[in-house]
Amino acid sequence: MDRLVHVVDDSEDVRRALLELLALHDLAGRGHAGGDDFLASVPSSARGCAVVDVRMPVMSGLELQQRMLEAGYTLPVVMVSAHGDVATAVRALKAGAMDFLQKPYGSDAIMAVIRKALDLDARRHAERLHSETILARLALLTDRERQILTLVTEGLYNKVIADRLGLSVSTVEADRNRLMKKLRAQSLYELVQIQALADAASRRQGRIHPT
Repeated sequence: MDRLVHVVDDSEDVRRALLELLALHDLAGRGHAGGDDFLASVPSSARGCAVVDVRMPVMSGLELQQRMLEAGYTLPVVMVSAHGDVATAVRALKAGAMDFLQKPYGSDAIMAVIRKALDLDARRHAERLHSETILARLALLTDRERQILTLVTEGLYNKVIADRLGLSVSTVEADRNRLMKKLRAQSLYELVQIQALADAASRRQGRIHPT
């Protein structure tokens, strides 16, 4: 999927100028006249970043940022404003904006922030792919292997796990070896990391689908 720099600004002149600057730096961009236009044309799975003006009619930049969070966008957001103040900048950053620049900004300044945002997007994408791979491997485990994984990562010895689950130590050892092969884990440390990732995914799922 192409990584685009989305320029969300109600000023056509501002959009055109920034898109031309991006082209000079061999970066692809797309202009949007407002938040509604952005939300209607850019999927939440989009890669890249968004440069968003704070003050726009119909939907402010801060409102767009909130709508993006609610819809599951992971694009890094850079807020810009000709009327920036400390309070607005703090609100934007607390809501998840990566940076805040005041207009007029220099070409070097905005390009440095955009490249930083694209680097952040690349790291997030790599982390998502890694998480998806690990979760797919976890799905291959049997219920008993999942139980053993949980107990192993709690620091319990095979003998204690065997007693708790009513199994022989040799069965626990065999299951432990099998689950490590399925997860492609080489050490207890890697198992702990995998379990932490699974726990985090479970918490996120719980927030999305509360019981």
